[in-house]
Amino acid sequence: MELVLIRKTFKEKYTLGKLFTDQVFLCDTIEDTVRDLYDINHDGDFDDQGEGKIYGKTAIPCGRYKVLLTHSFKLKRILQIILQVPGFTGIRIHGGRNETWTEGCILVGENTIKGQLVNYGYWETHLRDLLQSEVDKGNKNYITIKE
Repeated sequence: MELVLIRKTFKEKYTLGKLFTDQVFLCDTIEDTVRDLYDINHDGDFDDQGEGKIYGKTAIPCGRYKVLLTHSFKLKRILQIILQVPGFTGIRIHGGRNETWTEGCILVGENTIKGQLVNYGYWETHLRDLLQSEVDKGNKNYITIKE
């Protein structure tokens, strides 16, 4: 399955987007702030002074990434994990209310309140079930993030 996240609204503390699957709108997203990232010393982490990343407050770079379903020890359930994100590790797709729940992850839900998501539990489960269905068929899952 190919998920596509199109980032739409860029605020000081968060980024809102729309998540699509097979070109059909699925749900809204909220992420941390999109920042310009520069790997000045070519160590792949964006964490050094002047590289732009603020830990737990920076959205992952645009790109296409593989998505797997694995157990999250932190959140204690099976969740989507986004692999091989340059300079980031442990990036998940899960439900959540606002940017304080992200730490770099992509949150799913319905954006009916300014800067927040509702019905995020439903969308987390629904997305996980969709992706698991693809895995059960022997297919791989990917997400492409665009601005």
